[in-house]
Amino acid sequence: MEGYRIRVNGEEHIAMEDVNLLRYFRDELKLKSVKDGCSEGACGTCTVLVDGKPTRACVLKTSKAEGKEILTVEGLSEREKEAFIYGFGEAGAVQCGFCIPGMVISGKAIIDNDPNPSREEIIKGIKNNICRCTGYKKIIDGIELAAAVLRGDRQIAGKVEGIVQVGQDIPRVDVREKVLGTGEFADDVEKEGMVYASAVRTKYPRAKVLDIDVEKALALPGVLAVYTAEDVPVNKIGHIQQDWDVFIAKGEITRCVGDAICLVVAEDEKTLAEGKSLVEIQYEELEPIRSIKEALAPDAPSIHPNGNICQQKFVARGDADGVLKTCKYVLTKNFTTPFTEHAFMEPECSVAYPYGDWVKVYSSDQGIYAIRKEIAIMLDTDPENIVVENKLVGGAFGGKEDSSVQHLAALASYKLKRPVKVKFTRQESLNFHPKRHAMEAKFTIGCDENGVLQAMKADIFFDTGAYASLCGPVLERACTHAVGPYTYQNTQIRGFGIYTNNPPAGAFRGFGVCQSCFAIESLLNLMAEKVGISPWEIRYRNAIEPGKVLPNGQITDPSTGLKETLEAIKPIYDAHKYVGIACAMKNAGVGVGLPDKGRCRLVIENGIAQIYTGATCLGQGLATVLNQIGSQTAGLSLDQIYYNAPNTECAPDSGMSSGSRQTLITGEATRMVFQQLADDLKEKTLEELEGKEYFAEYFEPTDPITSTKPNPKSHIAYGYATQLVILNDEGMVTDVYAAHAVGKAVNPKAVEGQVEGGVIMGLGYALTEYFPLEDCVPKVKFGTLGLLRSNQCPEIHSIVIEKPGVDVTYGAVGVGEITTIPTAPAAQGAYYAYDGDFRQSLPLRNIPYKNRKPVYEGEPEIPSVPGE
Repeated sequence: MEGYRIRVNGEEHIAMEDVNLLRYFRDELKLKSVKDGCSEGACGTCTVLVDGKPTRACVLKTSKAEGKEILTVEGLSEREKEAFIYGFGEAGAVQCGFCIPGMVISGKAIIDNDPNPSREEIIKGIKNNICRCTGYKKIIDGIELAAAVLRGDRQIAGKVEGIVQVGQDIPRVDVREKVLGTGEFADDVEKEGMVYASAVRTKYPRAKVLDIDVEKALALPGVLAVYTAEDVPVNKIGHIQQDWDVFIAKGEITRCVGDAICLVVAEDEKTLAEGKSLVEIQYEELEPIRSIKEALAPDAPSIHPNGNICQQKFVARGDADGVLKTCKYVLTKNFTTPFTEHAFMEPECSVAYPYGDWVKVYSSDQGIYAIRKEIAIMLDTDPENIVVENKLVGGAFGGKEDSSVQHLAALASYKLKRPVKVKFTRQESLNFHPKRHAMEAKFTIGCDENGVLQAMKADIFFDTGAYASLCGPVLERACTHAVGPYTYQNTQIRGFGIYTNNPPAGAFRGFGVCQSCFAIESLLNLMAEKVGISPWEIRYRNAIEPGKVLPNGQITDPSTGLKETLEAIKPIYDAHKYVGIACAMKNAGVGVGLPDKGRCRLVIENGIAQIYTGATCLGQGLATVLNQIGSQTAGLSLDQIYYNAPNTECAPDSGMSSGSRQTLITGEATRMVFQQLADDLKEKTLEELEGKEYFAEYFEPTDPITSTKPNPKSHIAYGYATQLVILNDEGMVTDVYAAHAVGKAVNPKAVEGQVEGGVIMGLGYALTEYFPLEDCVPKVKFGTLGLLRSNQCPEIHSIVIEKPGVDVTYGAVGVGEITTIPTAPAAQGAYYAYDGDFRQSLPLRNIPYKNRKPVYEGEPEIPSVPGE
């Protein structure tokens, strides 16, 4: 066979097999800028130019590419590379970076077609490239800037010199490697002698495993091993509750379609696929538990030994029942929200290899120490024996808090003493990793004749699927924030996390608050109508202010800026007919009495202040934030500071990148450690301090939700927001105004990027995204999730409100989660203003946007509280 002749980046290559270009480029030519986001032709991360036309490499075979001229990011001219690095850096277009090389290629095609493209042309030109982080606005800006450089209308500015300040806009420190695709994600890792592993997973959500026959698979040349539950020292993992089986053993019952039965390890991926197909499993299919109602039925089988109630939470203050009886107006409504998929652009991947007597794991996750703990539990060893290091993380949004592939790679590597790569297909990812919890809830609020809130009650049910994941803390946050950012003291919220045979649910941006905020904020609009005031007015009359008491009893600090966010959007609200409004608050830090510590180690090496911290950067820009804090504190330039990838071997545990906590908590630890360096620099130069190490830990105690204090401190700080969603006469969303009180914006452009991306994610939750299940089995692919594309997005207007008052990290409060929370109820309010239909479920029904949710008319049915 002569093969297929293809010109790639100006050089001729011969492909000997007829495979898709994605695999040929990555596996044979080692062109790692071409990313594997879905292998379904849906995401655009593998976009290349074929004879000048943007083409998804995963759908074009080498046989069809013969004789064509193909370009990847590696083949751009140096001038083009520098133009895109500058444009994307200056615009703030880069977050996680996984989609960015594909965006750059689409951007080149746009500019080649028109050196001075309009924004509309750019939007159209990137519509086949999905970004889950940015909301597209800054990518469009970045392509505009790159075009201006390439046609000579703009000069590339030099790198940032000297000391930078907190509050200064600077390009992210990782822009270059993410634009060029040279930054290493886990799937880009190659090691000598590396082999491949993948799990055989049940196709039944609930079935008894009668037999597992692996003999044919083991007989296949190139298959190295097949591991089952018998081969695992401890067959349980779990982030908080260890209720998740590594493998379902013979004789045991599966709990969801993602459950692994065995792990096949082979010399190459082709043999691996064949080996998996040879594993024979016999099942006795059983009736699945599809819903909360079914799970709570008296005759329901138990999914776990302790029954089907995973978690219960109770949050109360004052006398809600008594005060509701005295209220002028009382409203009760039921609400439902669906499971939602994170859809981070990088599917889960991990590489483990022998390291001493144990293993080292390259991981894409949200907390290296949490992953280390889960692996150590499984291998029944001291966590110190396992090393976990982050590679670049291609988005997470809460979906990478649990171990997914890391423990499987570690198990195989430990057993075989070879490097092992385990990666999910996109469908495996959709089926396996925890989603946003589906909610069913009943909310009651009461107010006086002036619309001043007096009391509220809520019963909240979360479907946590087959496993706990983070059910406990997510449910708790949904309950504690269900009251909204207002001032009243009589509340009672009961929360229940229920096991079903659906895919598991866990952390997702907003951490349970998206669900409860949708309910309380939607209900406020009806209450305003009863009182005879506007939805804006009822929120302003009840808005929390500095020094006032939140419904949980906490006295708010001077940075509390909810009223300022309401005032900022008031003229816009008044100027539009079809407008919806919603407010939100969101904690920064874990709080509620749990030990939540930020830690930072600083080492002076070769004249550089090297930052070591276990805090993972997910794309939110943590490395840049910590560098800015260090620069201002110690008076160093950026080229004198370096943020190292989190590694349990050399970086202290700084907790999970979750709960909008890293900027505030690890940021303060970083400020403290650089202050130690600053004190030494008063007497010595950086060179004279060579080899010196510094360490700082920041910890501010909080009170548990069971505290009996009159005014407990539940969280170190809160962020506040008000968002407006505006419709045109056709019912399409044209604009979203998002006013966010952030304390101090460390990097204002990065804050805007978080807001824009969060708003688009929240709009998708409201309008188009749906995760359909049929008998607990996902009936969805990446391309049918309903993710918003560039040509479907409205204009996002970020209003960043800075207000001092938090005494740590120069006053910064995390903004990563709150950006998504108020968007869906604001959209609900806009459509209520538009047509008078009060929608109580997401995604919203009877709107001009397509979604796959069946239309539900009438009052949603809510389960009865257990025991009542």
